[in-house]
Amino acid sequence: MGLLSGKRLLITGVLTDASLAFAVAERSIAEGAEVVLTGAGRGLSLTKRTARKLEKQPEVLEFDVTSPEQAKELNIWLEKNWGEVNGALHAIGFAPEACLGEDFMSATWDDVKVAMEISAYSFKTLAEVVAPLMPKGSSIVGLDFDARFAWPAYNWMGVAKAALESTSRYLAKSLGPDGIRVNLVAAGPIKTMAAKSIPGFSEFEDAWDGRAPLGWDVEDPDPVARSCVALFSDWLPATTGELLHVDGGYHSIGA
Repeated sequence: MGLLSGKRLLITGVLTDASLAFAVAERSIAEGAEVVLTGAGRGLSLTKRTARKLEKQPEVLEFDVTSPEQAKELNIWLEKNWGEVNGALHAIGFAPEACLGEDFMSATWDDVKVAMEISAYSFKTLAEVVAPLMPKGSSIVGLDFDARFAWPAYNWMGVAKAALESTSRYLAKSLGPDGIRVNLVAAGPIKTMAAKSIPGFSEFEDAWDGRAPLGWDVEDPDPVARSCVALFSDWLPATTGELLHVDGGYHSIGA
């Protein structure tokens, strides 16, 4: 019996087998969960190909977080085919090119609102899809990058992550009476497709090198995946609204 035996999880954000969400899906399946993946737009076909690399190849459903119609269709599919959902992973983030890099002032509101909707408001959109189908004890987990600091080149994505963290707390408050837990995992830098699109990502790697008390391997997503599995499991029944740092302890070290 695995930690997630009998649980059904909806996992967003899988593009390639280097995605953090892929590692979460892989570890969840290994712990006994039944999993469905989502993809969107041009990335949908890539998600479908990547899904074949998982044991018990999961269904892949289309879910553009900016489309109310697709959100409704996803909810209908889950209700019809599963009846209930025990957990969901939010691993969704995007910012236009102008929102990243060294010039914080160059982004317009048209750029920023895209980053905010897809990277932060979408957490609430995902909750609207799954919460009506969740029994008490269910768990929604989001992947985060610590927004307490101004990071090199991260700019408006950092602002969006700060909004994501606040959204998580308010979702925890809103869904707590229904017995649904909502938490974030603030991961250290991992070499994913998304990370490689951030100008100056190597500065993140350099920042962690030698400073994290436990060390940090940018090639190894498994510590993050295991932490998500723990939050999906029944072992943290009174934990909600939490920001769990999985970064080798880097967050605890001053200058």
